[in-house]
Amino acid sequence: MDDVLLSVSDFVSLTNQTLEYAYPSVAVVGEVSEYRISQGKWVSFKLKDAGAVISCFAGVYQLRTPLEDGMKVVVVAAPRLNPKGYFNLNVRSVKLVGEGSIKKGFELLKAKLEAEGLFAPERKRPLPRIPQRVALVTSTESAAYADFTRILNERWGGLKLEVAHTQVQGEPAADQMIRAIQYFNQQEVPADVLVIIRGGGSAEDLSTFNDEPLARAIAASRIPTLVGVGHEIDHSLADMVADVRAATPTHAAETLVPDRAEIIRAVRQQAHSAGQLLLQSVQQYRERVREQLEGIERRVDDQMARAEALLLSTRSLLAELNPMKVLARGYAVVRGDPKVGSEIMIETEKQHITAEVTDVRQK
Repeated sequence: MDDVLLSVSDFVSLTNQTLEYAYPSVAVVGEVSEYRISQGKWVSFKLKDAGAVISCFAGVYQLRTPLEDGMKVVVVAAPRLNPKGYFNLNVRSVKLVGEGSIKKGFELLKAKLEAEGLFAPERKRPLPRIPQRVALVTSTESAAYADFTRILNERWGGLKLEVAHTQVQGEPAADQMIRAIQYFNQQEVPADVLVIIRGGGSAEDLSTFNDEPLARAIAASRIPTLVGVGHEIDHSLADMVADVRAATPTHAAETLVPDRAEIIRAVRQQAHSAGQLLLQSVQQYRERVREQLEGIERRVDDQMARAEALLLSTRSLLAELNPMKVLARGYAVVRGDPKVGSEIMIETEKQHITAEVTDVRQK
């Protein structure tokens, strides 16, 4: 059989067709080395293990988390032979594996988002005290969903709950949640609060919530956000950019609405306390009024006593000035013009005397 004679270009094309048919997509695990970013748009690095090394090429937008040399990753890619004769992997996605790499990726992205101010307290918005419409992003097949809805109904029933069912782990999860967030934010009348929940899991399972585009979608939401992922000790970038973080999905439900029974008890206690305060205030007012009335009564008595004393004094003075009392002491009252020859009237205590003036002399 004669060899097929191919041009170099044809050979490269044929090789790529063969690779595309046999291995349209491969997942390769290895350690990142020689990581580079070119022109702010292109990423290149080597993927290596103890026995081999291969070149990888990707667009910056295809990376969901920062990379650096030494990280262990799984690369999903298409193997290709480029026209310059270099064999490489055209990367479609990169996933961190291993606790160390996941933690390092988390810290790198955390520092990046923090530098942009996405965790700043001043950009956090309060949740409505009792929301009427709640948009929920989660897996409806999860225990987290069951716990959340049960606690929500037990604490405060009657809310309108709109649910977007998504995966909450695995490669499609982040993009599904991003689309759900965008859907709720594009509604003409948005919900009062957007809730994202997921139960506990391994660091790798929860790494979906450290996805950079997902974190940015939560930060950009025009609806106030509440995120409850994992257990209390778990922290994700989704938590950090959210307006409010809940420790668990159950805690998210408890944070979202108050306990109706507790409110009723509190209102009754407040009403009782208010009643007691009112009774106390009435009693204090009555005491003040009684004291004021007693004070008024004492002042009236004092004024009456002073008036009575004045009256008695006035009566005594009038009695002393009574002409009859003067006459009783032997004096007489003379009425008339004291001229010689005129007639005058003389009044004593017991008599009225008419007399004629016969002599008038100056003292």
